[in-house]
Amino acid sequence: MKLVEIFDGVFKIDGKLATLNLAPGKAVYGERLIEEKGKEYRMWDPYRSKLSAAIMKGMKGMQIKPGSRVLYLGAATGTTCSHVSDIVGERGELYAIELSERNARELIKMSEDRPNVFPIMGDARNTDAYASDAGSADVLYQDVAARDQAQILLKNGALLKTGGYAYVAIKSQSIDVGRDPKQVYKEFLEEISSGFEILEKINIAPYDEMHLFVVLRKK
Repeated sequence: MKLVEIFDGVFKIDGKLATLNLAPGKAVYGERLIEEKGKEYRMWDPYRSKLSAAIMKGMKGMQIKPGSRVLYLGAATGTTCSHVSDIVGERGELYAIELSERNARELIKMSEDRPNVFPIMGDARNTDAYASDAGSADVLYQDVAARDQAQILLKNGALLKTGGYAYVAIKSQSIDVGRDPKQVYKEFLEEISSGFEILEKINIAPYDEMHLFVVLRKK
């Protein structure tokens, strides 16, 4: 078995992504657990996680690191969140915002085994509800299905440190299902350019269609 650390806290095992399990013995979404040299790793499925897909498609830099303070918008049931939790580790903090009550129940259940995850049921447009807890983040991660994704990013950017990083999965079909996705992405990036510098643009097909994954830095 070939184990290689490609970013801090992110590994490849025989060419497939994995993270070091913060909650040994427990899987989150049916992923395979692998024991290697006395440590347990969780395989990270790029078809279930856009961040994993972006890494597999050649993302160059990874600013989610051990000890990072992360604000995660659109946490859903916690699939990607759980791997981010593994990466930031015991010294890190992950504030996970989710609007759906059904998803939030699964997110809370996942967080019970992970003391660095703080689930917050709320609307990512209403930053006042979680600013005191989640402010001064090192990294902002956004994966929300909404027409106003750009405005949500700009508003939450106020909770990100200057020079902090944002990882965003732009969902073209949620913004405008009838338009060319390339034009939708272009307009999104133009709209957020006042607050963010574009570092990387990654097409994550075939893992996920109709999404552009972007890495940004707050100006």
